[in-house]
Amino acid sequence: MSLKITKSPFITISDDFSGYALESFNINPHLAKNLDRVLIPGGFIQDRIERLACDIAIDLANESFVALCVLKGGYVFFNDLLDKIRHFYRYRYADPSQPYNGTDFAQQIRVEFIRLKSYEDDKSTSNLKVIGIESLESLRGKNVLIVEDIIDTGNTMVKLRELLKEYDLKSIRVTSLFVKRTPLSNGYTPDYVGFNIPNKFIVGCNMDYNEYFRELNHVCVMSKLGKEEYSMKSSE
Repeated sequence: MSLKITKSPFITISDDFSGYALESFNINPHLAKNLDRVLIPGGFIQDRIERLACDIAIDLANESFVALCVLKGGYVFFNDLLDKIRHFYRYRYADPSQPYNGTDFAQQIRVEFIRLKSYEDDKSTSNLKVIGIESLESLRGKNVLIVEDIIDTGNTMVKLRELLKEYDLKSIRVTSLFVKRTPLSNGYTPDYVGFNIPNKFIVGCNMDYNEYFRELNHVCVMSKLGKEEYSMKSSE
């Protein structure tokens, strides 16, 4: 009997969910004073990434693909996700009813990086800066999995997808660990979503606020005081 795993639904964090007290976790006091609450604990995030990896591995089991990491925020999610996808390929082959032919599935994944910038402080702007596009020609005709940390308006990802269409990709899929519910959203939804979250500005798990707070293991909500203290304008 073949293994049949259905695509998992994303996890919704409701608008009225207040999160968890900072004191319940081991958070650096210098960072904690600029945070409100822990929205999603780190362990919960890792469990969800494991399931996303399972979904993606099943869908792409018989295809080589290029994993395209959107830097900087997506880097930690990217590494965790690929580690789990490779683990799945090694120990839980996509179709166990078929004999293993000796193929190293992990070698079918090629890694590329791109950096996009569309934020100033906590606001998404209409200007998209793309860095590292010289490598995109190598994507021509390939299956591409774009790995992003968070999508809110969706404008950045729509622009990136339009750019990649110029390279005649065999297929394009997008995974984002978080999708934010915001009135500014254009309605775009990735193929694989970890968490659907309220319209709050979050940091942690390599997501930053002007390059601060990336080192947090948990996803936390920034306080008003913290945003003021670490804003670009306050540092000028």
